[in-house]
Amino acid sequence: MASPVVIILAAGKGQRFYDSGSTTHKLDALLNGTPVLTHVMRAVQAAGLSWHVVRPRNGTSGMGESIALGVRATKGAQGWLILPGDLPRIQPVTLQRVAQALASSPLVVPYYQGRHGHPVGFSQRYYSALVAGRDERGARDIVRQARLLGEVSELAVDDRGVIDDVDTLADLHAIARYYD
Repeated sequence: MASPVVIILAAGKGQRFYDSGSTTHKLDALLNGTPVLTHVMRAVQAAGLSWHVVRPRNGTSGMGESIALGVRATKGAQGWLILPGDLPRIQPVTLQRVAQALASSPLVVPYYQGRHGHPVGFSQRYYSALVAGRDERGARDIVRQARLLGEVSELAVDDRGVIDDVDTLADLHAIARYYD
């Protein structure tokens, strides 16, 4: 079976990051000298998976629309790993593990020490639901419904990078300290 496509979500406004005192977008902020988004893209490339970045010039109305754009652009994929672009410490092996788990489960949610993380993997069966998204909730309702149907595989990972996102300058500094 073909590997899923990683949809890197990079269309958000990053308002909380600006509100925390930054003068640059969070995905362009430097973490150890490299932009946050570049860290994410390097991890995906190192994992050997196909990927598509969603970063339209004028942004989107929310995570749901960003997911819909990415999934629609890669509609022939066997599945998708939805990866926010603000997780700079995601490990390539974690991406590979979620992709592998998706081969035997319709929906895969990684967890780190009991906390839900990303990327969340969706099989092709969720195409219609994913492209219908329009709001800031992203795919949460899809995951919730899939849980009720027993279609979610929970994948324990030893990668703090699945939960360490950059929403504020304090987050950026904490991540830099944690991983130094």
